[in-house]
Amino acid sequence: MKVSQRTVRLELTEPLRISRSTMAARDAIWLAIEHQGTRGYGEAVTSTYYGLDVARLGRLLYEAGRDLARCATPDSALDALRAGELPAPGTPPAVTAAVESALLDLAGKRAGVPVHRLLGAPEAPYAATARTIGITSYRAAAEQARLLTRRGFSVLKIKAGAPDPEDDLDRVLAVRNAAPHARLLLDPNGAWSPALADTLLPRYAALGVEAVEQPLAPGDPEALAALAARSPLPVIADEDAVGFEDARRLAGRVHGINVKLAKCGGVTAALRIADLLAGSGTALMLGCLTASTLGLAPAVHLADRARWTDLDGHLLLAHDPWTGIGGTDGTVRAGGEPGLGVRPVHGAPPSGEEPADGETAGQETPEPARDGEAAQ
Repeated sequence: MKVSQRTVRLELTEPLRISRSTMAARDAIWLAIEHQGTRGYGEAVTSTYYGLDVARLGRLLYEAGRDLARCATPDSALDALRAGELPAPGTPPAVTAAVESALLDLAGKRAGVPVHRLLGAPEAPYAATARTIGITSYRAAAEQARLLTRRGFSVLKIKAGAPDPEDDLDRVLAVRNAAPHARLLLDPNGAWSPALADTLLPRYAALGVEAVEQPLAPGDPEALAALAARSPLPVIADEDAVGFEDARRLAGRVHGINVKLAKCGGVTAALRIADLLAGSGTALMLGCLTASTLGLAPAVHLADRARWTDLDGHLLLAHDPWTGIGGTDGTVRAGGEPGLGVRPVHGAPPSGEEPADGETAGQETPEPARDGEAAQ
């Protein structure tokens, strides 16, 4: 198998502010795996929160490509990945997720079936996705809410964690008045103390907020579980639930867990967490980082398994270089075409990739984007 990669810049339509950072752009690396003339694609994006800049991502994908080149077929590579034999131990989950995405895309194309069929779902999954509203003025938030609901969005996720908690409450009230029938999710990205959460959660419940995501600073899952036990509205773990062991620790103790493929390690890891949560009383949320359609597509093929779907990262981009999962009307849909069912906007597959298993001299490496874990 031949492996190559390409670095691109993803610009947002407007800067997105969350409690810990503001992001205007981030970099992505597209991984291509080719076997007998067929290519599969995956994407990994930079993240300051997870310590992944372009240089580190490129090096890790180069190393993963070198391991993949030793596999005889895409199927044997997928088997090795699912067995934990590749990528190498210690590889960040975002890299593993990108490798698995490319292998699934390739396997689906070779078999002539969409990825969801490979995963056991006979029908193409679809789901109403949340659409994020960042920390902004209440007037701007209200206008966004009106526009989004007119386009078909029924779920809005509002970022919180402003220095003055009353600003967040004003923003949520403005959104509620502008979109009275929308389901509202709240995400402070860990900005609150337990005492502040106890004060604020009843007020958000009174505004009709459906659930709150990671209200407390990550690092103390016991405190999050204790808050969930006394909260007047559902508490969803995100930053405190990175992988399987985190999910196991919190299963049955919080109301939901936000599973992001780049956070947990890809489709196989996400399905393990979904199986763990089944019947536990903790619901599955599917989330994402800001990424292109290519980066979000694998999660869309799992969308029918989640109570909450938050797969709008591609909708925040000024120009999404890929297409195929929808979302502009508030619903994401897995395609029926072989593989991930996505394609480059400009027709032909991306050109100019640099080998991931050979020299990469001459490749332009943009400055790292100013980013947090933004979007979700």
